[in-house]
Amino acid sequence: MVMIERTPGAVSALSSPLGRSTPMVPREASPPSDPILPYLRSISKAMGELRTDPEFCQAALERLKIYVTECIDKFGDDYQYSTDPRLLKIWILYADAVCDFDKVYEQLEEKRLFLEHALLYEAYALFLLSKGRVLEADKVYGIGISRQAEPLDHLKMMHVEFLKQLESIIEESNDDAQPKPSKIQKKLNVVDPWSESTMDSLMTKINGALKKFTGYHKSNKVYSGKVPLTSSQNALKDKVIVLGGRKYQIKGFSGTGAFAKLYKASVEGNLEQTVVLKIQKPAFPWEFYMYRQLDVLISDIQRPSYGFAHEVHVFADVSVLVCDYLQYGTLLDAINSNLVVGHQMDEVLCIYYTIEMLHMLETLHGVGILHGDFKPDNMLVCYPSEELTDDTFRSETRSGQNQGLCLIDWGRGIDLNLFPVSTEFLGDCRTSGFSCIEMQEQRTWTYQVDTFGLCVSAHMMLHGVGMSVEKVTKADGSYMYQPKSPLKRYWNVELWKKLFTTLLNLPSNGSDVAVLRSLRRSFQDYMSSSWQLVAKLNQLLAKQKASLCSS
Repeated sequence: MVMIERTPGAVSALSSPLGRSTPMVPREASPPSDPILPYLRSISKAMGELRTDPEFCQAALERLKIYVTECIDKFGDDYQYSTDPRLLKIWILYADAVCDFDKVYEQLEEKRLFLEHALLYEAYALFLLSKGRVLEADKVYGIGISRQAEPLDHLKMMHVEFLKQLESIIEESNDDAQPKPSKIQKKLNVVDPWSESTMDSLMTKINGALKKFTGYHKSNKVYSGKVPLTSSQNALKDKVIVLGGRKYQIKGFSGTGAFAKLYKASVEGNLEQTVVLKIQKPAFPWEFYMYRQLDVLISDIQRPSYGFAHEVHVFADVSVLVCDYLQYGTLLDAINSNLVVGHQMDEVLCIYYTIEMLHMLETLHGVGILHGDFKPDNMLVCYPSEELTDDTFRSETRSGQNQGLCLIDWGRGIDLNLFPVSTEFLGDCRTSGFSCIEMQEQRTWTYQVDTFGLCVSAHMMLHGVGMSVEKVTKADGSYMYQPKSPLKRYWNVELWKKLFTTLLNLPSNGSDVAVLRSLRRSFQDYMSSSWQLVAKLNQLLAKQKASLCSS
């Protein structure tokens, strides 16, 4: 049975000031260009019958379900009604009719419908609250507010009322162990995602999933190959390592980290098939888990932007991750290739790579993944197989033809889906120059761990050096953060100023996807505004490719 009158998501939201001031069916006659009107009248009539009958008239209830379902089937994603609040109200009733508000909310997110309407978030949050999913409800309010959903003041007021109501419920409860909502966020759901205790807990949680992943090989014994994996880099060169019956010949040393060494290796003597072996002591299968989560959560068309792990071999003393090899080096190499000849990267190239970084984080954060170590030396440079065009920058999705960067090194990756909703983090990434402002001030953070890295990367491209930040007091007494280095007057100052000002002053919680998308589109609009810019970009990419390839 449909439970329209009993579900807070439908009734409370539709009887809110927004719903109350706008009748479901306008009294004046509507022109023929409004084909949804007959459904609105029928739905309004059926709801009126239900309100006047305290016993819930079964016939009216069934009619209402039919009207609502047919209306959504016909007009649910009709462009004519894509911003019409009347249709949003029908979507909310439909969510109740199908008893699956979660699925309906996901549909509206995918269709990008009504995301600017406060009523959507209010209704969904009230539904979640009715199901006892308190923290999820709080997160939904936060998403709506971060997207500046209108009327924003009303949504903020409803969020405040929600928190007051929650505190009142908890205060009246006899369960002294449960703290107030403010304490819930500040104590129970604040963790260091990289601490030993957190990682041990997460590894226990994902252990069952790891065993099922293709390419996961585990042994309780120490590695017993002829060549010790922990030998010096020179000792391993040209040596053959056998993993899972496959031979890898070490061709060179690719890099090192605090706990890992990277080697370039050919597979089974085939010089055309080259991989990277990431040898880590002690064994660390977490990064392999992150790669497999990307396989599941990221669409096929966007997946090449995040690197691939073919398999991992976990021993008692060491682990070996087998990853793709890309030949053109990192974004840091591209930045340095300009510095060695006394120049900074051309602004057009900076814009191109900034679009790529914004798109990567927009996608990642949209599925609840944080990279945790977002910096130029963790982004491999890729080149399009065909020349870029104006349409490249008008498109909402990337393809293999316009891939520019590939994000690797997922050892500090954070899967938000493993934490309670509304969890925030404390802890420092301890990467010099890339600790976000919140880390520096010992405040909680979430998405800033990545967006700050994006700002530093953009700053390095533009200025050739890392980014120093200053705290500036505004006229109203509040403050904001901004880079100390001034922007050059011949750059697109407004574009860059908006990027840094926005990303350096994000709130600590709430989704940043809408913000990232808006910034990306502003950069894309600029690139697509002139074919000369795109032509120049193609020339610069070709020149850079030749330079990095020769080095």
